[in-house]
Amino acid sequence: MPNYRWGLVAGLLALPTLVPVIVVLASLLNPDTAVWSHLLQEVLPRVVTNTFVLALAVTSLATALGVMLAWFTSVCEFPGRRFFSWALFLPLSIPGYVMAFVYLGWFEYSGPIQSWVRGIFGSSSGFPDIRSVVGVTLTLVLVLFPYPYLLARNGFSTQGKRALEVGQSLGLSKRQSFFRVALPMARPWIVGGSFLVLMETLADFGTVAVFNFDTFTTAIYKSWFGLFSVSGAMQLASLLMLFVLLILLTEKGLRLRKGYQRVGVSGSMTQSRIVLKGWHRGGVFLLCVTTFAVAFVLPMLQVGIWAVGSAEQDLDSRYFGFVTNSLVLGLLGAFLVATASLLLAYSVRLKGLGSAVFSRLATLGYALPGVVLAVGLVVPIAALDKFSSGLNQWTSFDMSFALQGTLIVMLIAYMARFMAVSHAPIESNMLRITPSLEDASKSLGVVGLNMLSKVHLPIVKSGLLTAMTLVFVDIMKELPITLMTRPFGWDTLAVRVFEMTSEGFWERAALPGLAIVLVGLVPVAILISRSDHAT
Repeated sequence: MPNYRWGLVAGLLALPTLVPVIVVLASLLNPDTAVWSHLLQEVLPRVVTNTFVLALAVTSLATALGVMLAWFTSVCEFPGRRFFSWALFLPLSIPGYVMAFVYLGWFEYSGPIQSWVRGIFGSSSGFPDIRSVVGVTLTLVLVLFPYPYLLARNGFSTQGKRALEVGQSLGLSKRQSFFRVALPMARPWIVGGSFLVLMETLADFGTVAVFNFDTFTTAIYKSWFGLFSVSGAMQLASLLMLFVLLILLTEKGLRLRKGYQRVGVSGSMTQSRIVLKGWHRGGVFLLCVTTFAVAFVLPMLQVGIWAVGSAEQDLDSRYFGFVTNSLVLGLLGAFLVATASLLLAYSVRLKGLGSAVFSRLATLGYALPGVVLAVGLVVPIAALDKFSSGLNQWTSFDMSFALQGTLIVMLIAYMARFMAVSHAPIESNMLRITPSLEDASKSLGVVGLNMLSKVHLPIVKSGLLTAMTLVFVDIMKELPITLMTRPFGWDTLAVRVFEMTSEGFWERAALPGLAIVLVGLVPVAILISRSDHAT
């Protein structure tokens, strides 16, 4: 296949991402005065304030916690360090909406914590409202701090305590050396983790929906399904997309303006660790234990207890339907997205016309909130269905077809959302293939798809399996796209959690929530196995 055709393939694979971006942004060119008047008066002041405060608070606190834990587990020596170095990854397996209903069940007015406080201090004793920006922030911090922890730990592991020794040789104290030498050297990793937290916070729907805390994502969903206002949902989605694109441009600008060099560390990391003593030793151990317990152990215990208690009531034929639907979507989506990523990486490898540009555009979807992608895809597909129905007036054949409300729409949305997740491991495995191997294949007449199947596929199959695993788990946990684009009656485990938490049935949400968490442990295990354990 000529290179220009591979460029066309890459362009087609980028369409699931480009179409919703174009459709949503195009809505700004045709503003609805009545809709904007309502949004400016009733929606935007509250939504913008809540989103801004939540994003700032979660990003700051999650980054601070992740960086502290990364420094202690990668550079310092204290009891339990080897265990916590990998155990602190585990909260990544818990979706935000699962963590949310656990803590709401504990801290709401009728929950055990407030009941215990009232029993001791009296019914008039005040207690902070958990359904507030504080409750949402702390929940998201517990879910998202592993991102900066993971990246910052990689940065600190390249330094050891040598960064502090460099600072001390310049007359700085250990504390000054940390803030003026070690921390700036790890800045690219820390900034990368902070941006991940920020993007995940802006894209979050399930957590804020459980807390009934209005942000852009919940406002878009309510406009679409509550007020049945397509225009309102489109206008809100366009504002959120502009904000996200601005953040992406800012992050890219920061990376281009500053250059960093990886600092190698020779010798044994065990010998170069800082051995903590006294109250520092106990304080760091207590911080790690508390974080691990609050972010993983206690929520998992509670979900397990609730799941066992509700199993007799909920474990019926409907529940197995939720599991089946989730598995079908996960397997189909994983196969489709991984195959598309393989073709995309191969087209870039062959230097197809425009393939590099299309590859960047195709992987942009992971930075876009799921509600935005859902709105941006449903609108043009509905128009396409209407157009196909209109063709029947001009032809003697039935030209109509209906895509809206089918699995096809969901799979296209998953492709847009998770292409980046799948593309990364496949692309990294492609780098193992040398140009000389491809040249030898061409000399034997093995080109195009034959080369892909006979040469590239056997080498990148491990990356392909990793990509399929990651996408499968992400689809199992994904909520807004599934909720907004699924066929009627096609409920999944994530949708079941949303429905039960919307009605305040925390115990009945635990069984599907537990299933999602157990599946989510798979990619975390992959991360742990591939991380530098720094032992």
